[in-house]
Amino acid sequence: MTADSLVALLSVTTEPLDLAAHEAAVSERRAGAVVSFQGVVRDHDHGRTVTKLEYEGHPSAEAVLREVATEIAADPEVYAVAVSHRVGPLEIGDVALVAAVSTAHRAAAFAACARLVDEVKARLPIWKHQIFTDGTDEWVNCP
Repeated sequence: MTADSLVALLSVTTEPLDLAAHEAAVSERRAGAVVSFQGVVRDHDHGRTVTKLEYEGHPSAEAVLREVATEIAADPEVYAVAVSHRVGPLEIGDVALVAAVSTAHRAAAFAACARLVDEVKARLPIWKHQIFTDGTDEWVNCP
């Protein structure tokens, strides 16, 4: 199997993200651990109240996401990887990022999922435009 074939689910989409679908995509009989993560839109950032936000993605975002997922899947302890990022306008409480990883054991699954999320945050060309209650705004997370 190639690392790319271990990427079970991947998308950059305007549609709501489904954690259970990502977990199901990486589940298999030999996996003793499935670790998942949801990045949820919160109502604050650095002490300022966020009223809404919008994610805007570069056309290469899905290719970069696939590159990151394939790198994580290349770890011999990883059985499968699923990751998706939402773009467009999101409300407080919406899920912006979902990641799931399966391995034989929990420590490896936690470590791989953390690496996956960290690499996505560091490299994915998706920008977050936050609007605050005082009418100001900012663009963040530009790799």
